[in-house]
Amino acid sequence: MRMTEIQTPEARLAQLGIKVPNGPPSPIGAFCNVRLHAGLAYVSGQGSVTADGTLLRGKVGRDVDAETAREHARLVTINMLAALRSTLGTLDAVTGVIKLLGLVNATPEFEEHPYVIDGASTLLAEVFGPRGVHARSSFGVVSLPNQITVEIEGIFSLETLQ
Repeated sequence: MRMTEIQTPEARLAQLGIKVPNGPPSPIGAFCNVRLHAGLAYVSGQGSVTADGTLLRGKVGRDVDAETAREHARLVTINMLAALRSTLGTLDAVTGVIKLLGLVNATPEFEEHPYVIDGASTLLAEVFGPRGVHARSSFGVVSLPNQITVEIEGIFSLETLQ
């Protein structure tokens, strides 16, 4: 079956061979991973954390190259999907990706922030098809919690509120 024939996000994930963890990493503060309001899901900033809890750390442009950081952004997006699935029960309830905010823990000289966060944007387009194309901001910061490389938050539209 060709990718274009697969309609649901859950089916696309399976076709792509992407394993989404049963749940997202636990928040490291007094907040929740997902807040539902008025037909939208607001996903708190998720970080570059592997399924076994390993933090992917470093300063992009010094310790980590742009290509590796782009892969980290893809992992962060998988964590976002885990947060959504954990809250909604299925990613098929997501009708669109509205907006992402991507933060890159980068050196002052680093200029490829959009390239790094494209790792997230590309994955969302693969999973949600045209509904995954979104508005976005991306920029570098002097540090992120636990010195992780990438943090991304997002706003998603929903079929129905639960």
